Amino acid sequence: MRLGVNVLNFGPGTDPGVLRQWARTVEGLGFDLLMVSDHVAVTPDVAAQYPAPFFEPFTTLSWLAGVTDRVRLGTTVLVAPYRHPLLTARMAANLNDLSGGRFVLGVGVGWARQEYQALGVPFERRGALTDDMLRVVRDAWANESDYRARDIPVWVGGNSAAGRRRAVRFGDAWHPLRFESGWLHGSVDRLKADADAMGRPVPALAPRIVLRLTDAPLTAPGRLAGEGSIEQITGDLEELRLLGSDTVVLDPFGGDPAETHHPERAWQALAAVAAHWNPRGTP
Repeated sequence: MRLGVNVLNFGPGTDPGVLRQWARTVEGLGFDLLMVSDHVAVTPDVAAQYPAPFFEPFTTLSWLAGVTDRVRLGTTVLVAPYRHPLLTARMAANLNDLSGGRFVLGVGVGWARQEYQALGVPFERRGALTDDMLRVVRDAWANESDYRARDIPVWVGGNSAAGRRRAVRFGDAWHPLRFESGWLHGSVDRLKADADAMGRPVPALAPRIVLRLTDAPLTAPGRLAGEGSIEQITGDLEELRLLGSDTVVLDPFGGDPAETHHPERAWQALAAVAAHWNPRGTP
């Protein structure tokens, strides 16, 4: 099982130098994947959680590809209806080609109603538009002489039944986001049932979990996977490995934009995971 990191590409403390240091830290600690999130218009509903400046993911990842050598680069998640599908297909294929085949396209339907309105995209059709985008992108990439997409992995985000089924229809992996410890057990069974019902292969599992390291174990109900003592966090990772996860993405953002002024705290938590994570049976 490989580990990735959701890098904060937004907020008052984020600038090109910080993003460069994020990338070098993630790669230097041995993580396999660096991912960033997506917003286009920082409308009030977006700004309340992810304030400006917001660095656009394709631009940011293209630049970070040039300051890294090994780490994969991806989106968690690109809001599918925000861009014309052929533009997305082109940018993703070019980024993958320019980075030496290191790109992972994670997509989702999004949630920011005001941002949809600002972009002139109907919020009520976001599911259907996401399906259309995935179809068009796949069809475009079939023209290998033009797009040179080279088998870009597509991760479909969303914890709902609709998101899970969309992953079966269109994705190489299902990418559920931030959930309580133990929640994924039943969802994996439902993912397999969906695939059987559609006569399709079961997509890989690539969840994104929080990363919140505490000095003492958390015992209250509702603990999220990835929060607590280092023993609890590595236990969650082992549980996800046994469930068959191909990759787990760690998300160190706790929800306060002021955290972007102190990225070293997230880096310390990532260093602790890198030092303690050792899958059972690995020497």
